[in-house]
Amino acid sequence: MALDYEMLEALRQNHPAWRLLASQNAALMASFFQKVFIEHNIRVIPQPDLVEALEDELFRLRSVLGEERFPRSAIDYLNDWAAPEKGWLRKFYRQNSDEVQFDLTAATERALTWLDSLQERAFVGTESRLLTLFDLLRQLSEGSDADPETRLQELKKRREEIDAEMSRVLRGDVTTLDDTALKDRFMQFNQQARELLADFREVEHNFRALDRRVRERIATWEGNKGELLGDIMGERDAIADSDQGASFRAFWDFLMSPQRQEDFSERLDRVLALPVIEAMNPDRRTRRIHHDWLEAGEYTQRTVAQLSQQLRRFLDDQAWLENRRIMEILRSIESKALALREHPVALDGGAECMTMAEPAASIELPMERPLYRPPFRPHIQDIRLEP
Repeated sequence: MALDYEMLEALRQNHPAWRLLASQNAALMASFFQKVFIEHNIRVIPQPDLVEALEDELFRLRSVLGEERFPRSAIDYLNDWAAPEKGWLRKFYRQNSDEVQFDLTAATERALTWLDSLQERAFVGTESRLLTLFDLLRQLSEGSDADPETRLQELKKRREEIDAEMSRVLRGDVTTLDDTALKDRFMQFNQQARELLADFREVEHNFRALDRRVRERIATWEGNKGELLGDIMGERDAIADSDQGASFRAFWDFLMSPQRQEDFSERLDRVLALPVIEAMNPDRRTRRIHHDWLEAGEYTQRTVAQLSQQLRRFLDDQAWLENRRIMEILRSIESKALALREHPVALDGGAECMTMAEPAASIELPMERPLYRPPFRPHIQDIRLEP
Protein backbone atom coordinates (compact mmCIF):
# COMPACT_ATOMS: atom_id res chain seq x y z
CA MET A 1 0.00 0.00 0.00
CA ALA A 2 1.43 3.34 -1.08
CA LEU A 3 1.54 5.89 1.76
CA ASP A 4 0.76 8.95 -0.33
CA TYR A 5 -0.56 12.20 1.12
CA GLU A 6 -4.17 11.84 -0.02
CA MET A 7 -4.52 8.34 1.41
CA LEU A 8 -2.92 9.28 4.73
CA GLU A 9 -5.06 12.40 5.04
CA ALA A 10 -8.19 10.33 4.45
CA LEU A 11 -7.07 7.85 7.13
CA ARG A 12 -6.34 10.67 9.57
CA GLN A 13 -9.82 12.09 9.17
CA ASN A 14 -11.86 8.88 8.89
CA HIS A 15 -10.10 5.90 10.47
CA PRO A 16 -11.19 5.32 14.09
CA ALA A 17 -7.75 4.07 15.18
CA TRP A 18 -6.00 7.23 13.99
CA ARG A 19 -8.67 9.46 15.53
CA LEU A 20 -8.29 7.62 18.84
CA LEU A 21 -4.53 8.20 18.91
CA ALA A 22 -5.07 11.90 18.11
CA SER A 23 -7.81 12.29 20.73
CA GLN A 24 -7.29 14.44 23.82
CA ASN A 25 -8.15 11.52 26.11
CA ALA A 26 -6.15 8.91 24.17
CA ALA A 27 -4.09 7.92 27.22
CA LEU A 28 -7.23 7.43 29.33
CA MET A 29 -8.97 5.34 26.68
CA ALA A 30 -5.96 3.20 25.78
CA SER A 31 -5.06 2.40 29.40
CA PHE A 32 -8.68 1.72 30.38
CA PHE A 33 -9.44 -0.47 27.36
CA GLN A 34 -6.20 -2.41 27.85
CA LYS A 35 -6.92 -3.09 31.51
CA VAL A 36 -10.63 -3.92 31.14
CA PHE A 37 -10.84 -5.74 27.79
CA ILE A 38 -7.41 -6.90 26.62
CA GLU A 39 -5.66 -8.09 29.78
CA HIS A 40 -8.43 -10.52 30.73
CA ASN A 41 -9.61 -11.27 27.18
CA ILE A 42 -13.10 -9.93 27.89
CA ARG A 43 -15.20 -9.75 24.72
CA VAL A 44 -18.42 -8.14 25.99
CA ILE A 45 -19.08 -6.17 29.20
CA PRO A 46 -22.55 -5.06 30.43
CA GLN A 47 -23.01 -1.32 30.78
CA PRO A 48 -23.32 -1.24 34.64
CA ASP A 49 -20.04 -3.16 35.08
CA LEU A 50 -18.18 -0.99 32.57
CA VAL A 51 -19.54 2.22 34.11
CA GLU A 52 -18.43 1.08 37.56
CA ALA A 53 -14.94 0.19 36.30
CA LEU A 54 -14.56 3.57 34.55
CA GLU A 55 -15.82 5.44 37.63
CA ASP A 56 -13.13 3.75 39.72
CA GLU A 57 -10.48 4.65 37.14
CA LEU A 58 -11.64 8.28 36.96
CA PHE A 59 -11.66 8.53 40.77
CA ARG A 60 -8.07 7.27 40.91
CA LEU A 61 -6.89 9.68 38.22
CA ARG A 62 -8.70 12.66 39.73
CA SER A 63 -7.12 11.99 43.11
CA VAL A 64 -3.71 12.24 41.43
CA LEU A 65 -4.24 14.84 38.68
CA GLY A 66 -6.95 16.99 40.23
CA GLU A 67 -10.72 17.03 40.22
CA GLU A 68 -10.92 19.18 37.08
CA ARG A 69 -8.90 16.75 34.95
CA PHE A 70 -11.84 14.61 33.77
CA PRO A 71 -15.01 16.60 34.50
CA ARG A 72 -17.58 14.37 32.79
CA SER A 73 -19.27 11.27 34.19
CA ALA A 74 -18.35 7.74 33.21
CA ILE A 75 -21.55 7.10 31.26
CA ASP A 76 -21.03 10.30 29.27
CA TYR A 77 -17.53 9.21 28.29
CA LEU A 78 -18.74 5.74 27.26
CA ASN A 79 -21.60 7.10 25.16
CA ASP A 80 -19.21 9.53 23.50
CA TRP A 81 -16.67 6.79 22.73
CA ALA A 82 -19.43 4.57 21.29
CA ALA A 83 -20.91 7.31 19.06
CA PRO A 84 -20.99 6.39 15.34
CA GLU A 85 -18.66 9.26 14.45
CA LYS A 86 -16.06 7.96 16.95
CA GLY A 87 -16.37 4.18 16.57
CA TRP A 88 -14.06 3.21 19.46
CA LEU A 89 -16.63 1.11 21.31
CA ARG A 90 -19.51 -0.96 20.00
CA LYS A 91 -22.74 -0.39 21.93
CA PHE A 92 -25.47 -2.93 21.31
CA TYR A 93 -28.15 -5.15 22.83
CA ARG A 94 -27.73 -8.87 23.08
CA GLN A 95 -30.43 -11.14 21.75
CA ASN A 96 -33.31 -11.61 24.22
CA SER A 97 -31.85 -9.00 26.57
CA ASP A 98 -32.69 -5.36 27.34
CA GLU A 99 -29.31 -4.59 28.96
CA VAL A 100 -26.81 -2.49 27.01
CA GLN A 101 -23.51 -4.23 26.19
CA PHE A 102 -20.12 -2.78 25.18
CA ASP A 103 -17.30 -4.30 23.16
CA LEU A 104 -14.11 -2.99 21.57
CA THR A 105 -14.08 -2.37 17.84
CA ALA A 106 -11.44 -3.91 15.61
CA ALA A 107 -9.91 -0.47 14.94
CA THR A 108 -9.47 0.20 18.66
CA GLU A 109 -7.70 -3.11 19.23
CA ARG A 110 -5.37 -2.40 16.31
CA ALA A 111 -4.50 0.96 17.87
CA LEU A 112 -3.76 -0.73 21.22
CA THR A 113 -1.58 -3.33 19.49
CA TRP A 114 0.39 -0.59 17.77
CA LEU A 115 0.87 1.30 21.05
CA ASP A 116 2.14 -1.86 22.69
CA SER A 117 4.70 -2.29 19.90
CA LEU A 118 6.15 1.18 20.67
CA GLN A 119 7.60 0.02 23.98
CA GLU A 120 11.35 -0.40 24.05
CA ARG A 121 12.42 -4.01 23.83
CA ALA A 122 15.48 -5.21 25.72
CA PHE A 123 15.96 -8.06 23.27
CA VAL A 124 15.09 -8.13 19.56
CA GLY A 125 15.28 -11.56 18.03
CA THR A 126 15.83 -12.08 14.32
CA GLU A 127 16.88 -15.72 13.94
CA SER A 128 13.44 -17.17 14.70
CA ARG A 129 11.73 -14.89 12.21
CA LEU A 130 14.26 -15.80 9.53
CA LEU A 131 13.66 -19.51 10.18
CA THR A 132 9.91 -18.89 10.04
CA LEU A 133 10.30 -17.19 6.66
CA PHE A 134 12.36 -20.09 5.32
CA ASP A 135 9.78 -22.58 6.58
CA LEU A 136 6.96 -20.62 4.94
CA LEU A 137 8.87 -20.54 1.66
CA ARG A 138 9.37 -24.30 1.89
CA GLN A 139 5.65 -24.85 2.45
CA LEU A 140 4.79 -22.57 -0.47
CA SER A 141 7.22 -24.29 -2.78
CA GLU A 142 6.24 -27.84 -1.85
CA GLY A 143 2.51 -27.11 -1.56
CA SER A 144 2.30 -25.60 -5.05
CA ASP A 145 4.34 -28.26 -6.89
CA ALA A 146 2.14 -30.96 -8.43
CA ASP A 147 5.05 -33.02 -9.80
CA PRO A 148 5.22 -36.37 -7.91
CA GLU A 149 8.93 -36.79 -8.62
CA THR A 150 9.81 -33.43 -7.11
CA ARG A 151 7.67 -34.15 -4.05
CA LEU A 152 9.33 -37.54 -3.58
CA GLN A 153 12.79 -35.99 -3.81
CA GLU A 154 11.89 -33.45 -1.14
CA LEU A 155 10.48 -36.15 1.13
CA LYS A 156 13.57 -38.35 0.66
CA LYS A 157 15.81 -35.40 1.46
CA ARG A 158 13.91 -34.70 4.67
CA ARG A 159 13.99 -38.41 5.56
CA GLU A 160 17.76 -38.48 5.13
CA GLU A 161 18.07 -35.44 7.41
CA ILE A 162 15.85 -37.11 10.04
CA ASP A 163 17.83 -40.36 9.81
CA ALA A 164 21.09 -38.46 10.24
CA GLU A 165 19.75 -36.64 13.28
CA MET A 166 18.48 -39.89 14.78
CA SER A 167 21.94 -41.41 14.33
CA ARG A 168 23.55 -38.48 16.14
CA VAL A 169 21.05 -38.80 19.01
CA LEU A 170 21.75 -42.53 19.31
CA ARG A 171 25.47 -41.73 19.60
CA GLY A 172 24.66 -39.30 22.45
CA ASP A 173 25.24 -36.17 20.37
CA VAL A 174 22.14 -34.14 21.29
CA THR A 175 22.10 -30.53 20.09
CA THR A 176 20.03 -28.11 22.17
CA LEU A 177 19.18 -24.45 21.77
CA ASP A 178 21.19 -21.95 23.77
CA ASP A 179 19.57 -19.30 25.98
CA THR A 180 19.60 -16.67 23.25
CA ALA A 181 17.83 -18.92 20.76
CA LEU A 182 15.24 -19.89 23.40
CA LYS A 183 14.51 -16.23 24.18
CA ASP A 184 14.30 -15.39 20.48
CA ARG A 185 11.80 -18.12 19.69
CA PHE A 186 9.68 -17.56 22.79
CA MET A 187 9.32 -13.84 22.05
CA GLN A 188 8.33 -14.66 18.50
CA PHE A 189 5.74 -17.17 19.76
CA ASN A 190 4.35 -14.70 22.31
CA GLN A 191 4.00 -11.89 19.76
CA GLN A 192 2.23 -14.01 17.15
CA ALA A 193 -0.05 -15.55 19.79
CA ARG A 194 -1.27 -12.12 20.91
CA GLU A 195 -1.66 -10.91 17.32
CA LEU A 196 -3.74 -13.99 16.50
CA LEU A 197 -6.04 -13.26 19.43
CA ALA A 198 -6.49 -9.67 18.24
CA ASP A 199 -7.51 -10.84 14.76
CA PHE A 200 -10.78 -12.34 16.01
CA ARG A 201 -12.43 -8.93 16.47
CA GLU A 202 -11.57 -7.99 12.90
CA VAL A 203 -12.98 -11.28 11.57
CA GLU A 204 -16.17 -10.67 13.57
CA HIS A 205 -16.34 -7.08 12.29
CA ASN A 206 -16.11 -8.29 8.69
CA PHE A 207 -18.99 -10.73 9.23
CA ARG A 208 -21.15 -7.94 10.70
CA ALA A 209 -20.31 -5.67 7.76
CA LEU A 210 -21.39 -8.41 5.35
CA ASP A 211 -24.66 -8.86 7.24
CA ARG A 212 -25.31 -5.10 7.06
CA ARG A 213 -24.74 -5.06 3.29
CA VAL A 214 -27.10 -8.00 2.83
CA ARG A 215 -29.86 -6.26 4.82
CA GLU A 216 -29.43 -3.11 2.76
CA ARG A 217 -29.75 -5.16 -0.42
CA ILE A 218 -32.93 -6.82 0.86
CA ALA A 219 -34.46 -3.48 1.80
CA THR A 220 -33.82 -1.97 -1.66
CA TRP A 221 -34.48 -5.08 -3.79
CA GLU A 222 -37.14 -4.69 -6.47
CA GLY A 223 -36.64 -7.81 -8.55
CA ASN A 224 -37.59 -11.46 -8.22
CA LYS A 225 -37.47 -12.93 -4.73
CA GLY A 226 -35.79 -16.13 -5.94
CA GLU A 227 -32.98 -14.13 -7.48
CA LEU A 228 -32.60 -12.20 -4.22
CA LEU A 229 -32.35 -15.38 -2.15
CA GLY A 230 -29.85 -16.88 -4.56
CA ASP A 231 -27.77 -13.73 -4.44
CA ILE A 232 -27.85 -13.58 -0.64
CA MET A 233 -27.02 -17.24 -0.09
CA GLY A 234 -24.26 -16.98 -2.66
CA GLU A 235 -22.71 -14.11 -0.74
CA ARG A 236 -23.03 -15.98 2.57
CA ASP A 237 -21.19 -18.88 0.95
CA ALA A 238 -18.70 -16.43 -0.54
CA ILE A 239 -17.67 -15.11 2.89
CA ALA A 240 -17.36 -18.65 4.22
CA ASP A 241 -15.35 -19.75 1.18
CA SER A 242 -13.26 -16.58 1.00
CA ASP A 243 -9.60 -16.55 1.98
CA GLN A 244 -10.43 -15.17 5.41
CA GLY A 245 -13.36 -17.51 5.99
CA ALA A 246 -11.46 -20.60 4.83
CA SER A 247 -8.45 -19.68 6.95
CA PHE A 248 -10.62 -19.14 10.02
CA ARG A 249 -12.43 -22.46 9.45
CA ALA A 250 -9.12 -24.33 9.09
CA PHE A 251 -7.79 -22.65 12.24
CA TRP A 252 -10.95 -23.55 14.17
CA ASP A 253 -10.89 -27.18 13.01
CA PHE A 254 -7.22 -27.45 14.00
CA LEU A 255 -7.81 -25.91 17.41
CA MET A 256 -10.92 -27.95 18.21
CA SER A 257 -8.97 -31.22 18.09
CA PRO A 258 -8.65 -32.55 21.69
CA GLN A 259 -5.38 -34.25 20.83
CA ARG A 260 -3.85 -31.02 19.53
CA GLN A 261 -5.11 -29.08 22.55
CA GLU A 262 -3.51 -31.58 24.93
CA ASP A 263 -0.27 -31.60 22.95
CA PHE A 264 -0.21 -27.78 22.88
CA SER A 265 -0.79 -27.56 26.67
CA GLU A 266 1.98 -30.06 27.44
CA ARG A 267 4.51 -28.33 25.20
CA LEU A 268 3.58 -24.88 26.54
CA ASP A 269 3.94 -25.99 30.17
CA ARG A 270 7.30 -27.56 29.37
CA VAL A 271 8.57 -24.37 27.72
CA LEU A 272 7.33 -22.07 30.48
CA ALA A 273 9.10 -24.26 33.05
CA LEU A 274 12.52 -23.65 31.45
CA PRO A 275 14.77 -21.52 33.72
CA VAL A 276 15.69 -19.07 30.95
CA ILE A 277 12.00 -18.52 30.11
CA GLU A 278 11.03 -18.12 33.78
CA ALA A 279 13.77 -15.49 34.13
CA MET A 280 12.08 -13.45 31.37
CA ASN A 281 8.97 -13.18 33.62
CA PRO A 282 6.51 -13.92 30.78
CA ASP A 283 2.98 -12.61 30.78
CA ARG A 284 0.72 -14.78 32.91
CA ARG A 285 -1.82 -14.82 30.07
CA THR A 286 0.61 -16.82 27.93
CA ARG A 287 -0.07 -19.99 29.92
CA ARG A 288 -3.73 -19.98 28.88
CA ILE A 289 -3.40 -18.37 25.47
CA HIS A 290 -4.97 -21.39 23.71
CA HIS A 291 -7.99 -21.15 26.01
CA ASP A 292 -8.29 -17.47 25.07
CA TRP A 293 -8.22 -18.52 21.42
CA LEU A 294 -11.05 -20.95 22.06
CA GLU A 295 -13.15 -18.35 23.90
CA ALA A 296 -12.60 -15.69 21.23
CA GLY A 297 -13.25 -18.14 18.39
CA GLU A 298 -16.38 -19.47 20.07
CA TYR A 299 -17.70 -15.93 20.51
CA THR A 300 -17.04 -15.24 16.82
CA GLN A 301 -18.86 -18.45 15.88
CA ARG A 302 -21.86 -17.46 18.04
CA THR A 303 -21.91 -14.02 16.42
CA VAL A 304 -22.02 -15.56 12.94
CA ALA A 305 -24.84 -17.90 14.04
CA GLN A 306 -26.83 -14.99 15.50
CA LEU A 307 -26.36 -12.98 12.30
CA SER A 308 -27.66 -15.90 10.25
CA GLN A 309 -30.66 -16.29 12.56
CA GLN A 310 -31.44 -12.57 12.43
CA LEU A 311 -31.14 -12.60 8.65
CA ARG A 312 -33.57 -15.53 8.49
CA ARG A 313 -36.10 -13.65 10.60
CA PHE A 314 -35.59 -10.57 8.45
CA LEU A 315 -36.34 -12.62 5.33
CA ASP A 316 -39.40 -14.12 7.04
CA ASP A 317 -40.68 -10.60 7.80
CA GLN A 318 -40.16 -9.64 4.18
CA ALA A 319 -42.05 -12.77 3.05
CA TRP A 320 -44.92 -11.96 5.45
CA LEU A 321 -45.18 -8.43 4.06
CA GLU A 322 -45.16 -9.76 0.51
CA ASN A 323 -47.89 -12.33 1.31
CA ARG A 324 -49.94 -9.60 2.95
CA ARG A 325 -49.67 -7.46 -0.17
CA ILE A 326 -50.77 -10.41 -2.32
CA MET A 327 -53.80 -11.01 -0.09
CA GLU A 328 -54.74 -7.33 -0.33
CA ILE A 329 -54.61 -7.56 -4.13
CA LEU A 330 -56.77 -10.69 -4.12
CA ARG A 331 -59.36 -9.09 -1.81
CA SER A 332 -59.42 -6.04 -4.07
CA ILE A 333 -60.11 -8.27 -7.09
CA GLU A 334 -62.87 -10.13 -5.22
CA SER A 335 -64.57 -6.92 -4.09
CA LYS A 336 -64.50 -5.51 -7.62
CA ALA A 337 -65.87 -8.76 -9.04
CA LEU A 338 -68.75 -8.72 -6.56
CA ALA A 339 -69.48 -5.10 -7.44
CA LEU A 340 -69.63 -5.97 -11.16
CA ARG A 341 -71.73 -9.11 -10.70
CA GLU A 342 -75.08 -7.26 -10.84
CA HIS A 343 -73.93 -4.65 -13.35
CA PRO A 344 -71.92 -6.27 -16.17
CA VAL A 345 -69.65 -3.92 -18.06
CA ALA A 346 -69.30 -4.14 -21.85
CA LEU A 347 -65.74 -4.84 -22.92
CA ASP A 348 -63.92 -3.31 -25.84
CA GLY A 349 -65.30 -4.43 -29.23
CA GLY A 350 -68.79 -5.04 -27.85
CA ALA A 351 -67.92 -8.32 -26.11
CA GLU A 352 -69.78 -9.15 -22.93
CA CYS A 353 -68.43 -10.38 -19.59
CA MET A 354 -68.11 -14.12 -19.12
CA THR A 355 -69.07 -15.94 -15.94
CA MET A 356 -67.16 -18.85 -14.46
CA ALA A 357 -68.67 -21.61 -12.38
CA GLU A 358 -65.61 -21.87 -10.16
CA PRO A 359 -64.13 -18.97 -8.18
CA ALA A 360 -60.60 -20.00 -9.18
CA ALA A 361 -58.87 -22.22 -11.71
CA SER A 362 -57.79 -25.63 -10.43
CA ILE A 363 -54.15 -26.30 -11.22
CA GLU A 364 -52.62 -29.77 -11.07
CA LEU A 365 -48.89 -30.00 -11.61
CA PRO A 366 -47.45 -33.14 -13.23
CA MET A 367 -45.00 -33.73 -10.38
CA GLU A 368 -47.87 -33.74 -7.87
CA ARG A 369 -49.33 -36.91 -9.34
CA PRO A 370 -48.40 -40.02 -7.34
CA LEU A 371 -46.30 -42.71 -8.96
CA TYR A 372 -47.87 -46.03 -9.89
CA ARG A 373 -47.69 -48.67 -7.19
CA PRO A 374 -48.43 -52.29 -8.17
CA PRO A 375 -51.08 -53.89 -5.95
CA PHE A 376 -49.88 -56.23 -3.27
CA ARG A 377 -51.30 -59.75 -3.73
CA PRO A 378 -50.54 -61.87 -0.68
CA HIS A 379 -50.05 -65.61 -1.17
CA ILE A 380 -51.75 -67.49 1.67
CA GLN A 381 -50.60 -71.01 2.40
CA ASP A 382 -53.09 -73.39 3.96
CA ILE A 383 -50.84 -74.98 6.57
CA ARG A 384 -51.33 -76.14 10.12
CA LEU A 385 -49.36 -74.39 12.84
CA GLU A 386 -47.63 -76.61 15.35
CA PRO A 387 -48.05 -75.59 19.03
